[in-house]
Amino acid sequence: MEKESLQFLTKLLETPSVSGFETKIQQVIRKRVSPFADSVESDVHGNLTAALNPSGKVRVMLAGHCDQIGMMVHHITDSGFIYVREVGGLDPSVIPGSLVTIHAKSGPIEGVIGYKPVHLVPPGDRGKKVELSQLWIDIGAANGGEVKAKISVGDSVTYKLGVTHLGKYIISSPGCDNRVGAFVVMEAFRLVSKVIKRKKNYPVALFAVSTVQEEIGLRGARTAAYAVDPHVGIAVDVTHSSDNPGVDVKEVGVVKLGEGPTISRGPNINPVLEELLTATAKKKRIKFQTLAAPGATGTDANVIQVSRGGVAAALIGLPNRYMHTQVELVDLRDLESATKLLAETILAITSRTSFIPK
Repeated sequence: MEKESLQFLTKLLETPSVSGFETKIQQVIRKRVSPFADSVESDVHGNLTAALNPSGKVRVMLAGHCDQIGMMVHHITDSGFIYVREVGGLDPSVIPGSLVTIHAKSGPIEGVIGYKPVHLVPPGDRGKKVELSQLWIDIGAANGGEVKAKISVGDSVTYKLGVTHLGKYIISSPGCDNRVGAFVVMEAFRLVSKVIKRKKNYPVALFAVSTVQEEIGLRGARTAAYAVDPHVGIAVDVTHSSDNPGVDVKEVGVVKLGEGPTISRGPNINPVLEELLTATAKKKRIKFQTLAAPGATGTDANVIQVSRGGVAAALIGLPNRYMHTQVELVDLRDLESATKLLAETILAITSRTSFIPK
């Protein structure tokens, strides 16, 4: 991966973006994409849309949600401990003992997730399901007044952010879901911009959208798709890899890190667009994996497809181990392959391309 691209990805993964609190990460994306775009706009919902050749005949929308799961400060006790509520699909069983950051108005405040030591848990209760209400955040404060001087109810909380490199290609970081998708969308936009700006009468109007609040109901993509009004909409999100002991291939299919992005097939996916993605991958010798999607996907592709009069939708998946934990793993080669696949597919669209299934 190019040094500048890796720096952009790292910055994304180090920037907090709990659903509903995406302002800071959108600033990072705006700074990165502005030199390549004809315009960059934010909407009232918080989505950020970069446009290229907006008067083109075929309107194409790329969507990668920038929000991550997290927590929100719910209650501060008189003794100085902080209780939280989940934002998105948080798994309390993986939280005890975690380092966290509270993103207060005064700045980030570090803390730890506290839980009863195993020595003090009655033998009959050991191994039982952990509830979020049984956990608390400890910032080392002497009392509640000290906490309230820095932290307010409603502040967002993330796992301690940072990127760990495992070998040559694998990285681990909280919130790969789905900052890596937003990264791929904006990098594909950058690659396409180099070509479009050299061509006259190019038929594609390209809109790259960093969507918000996907983790709490696909909310940003719904409003963004209505506003952009695309003919084609491609979502990029993470998908479960099956190349680890915790996943049954009979449940999720065979998906491996380093073998390229997945191209979904199913009723949420326009068959013409899926065929174009597959044909492009084969023609350009880009690694990819086929993934069955027998129903509505739990991604931005779901709401994009049914926006207004209907959109030709597709879903690109980035293999991810340990989703919704603080140690999500992705392969940089898959991100590069997905970026190239998106860019080449967009460049393959002509004014005569029809996405009506026949």
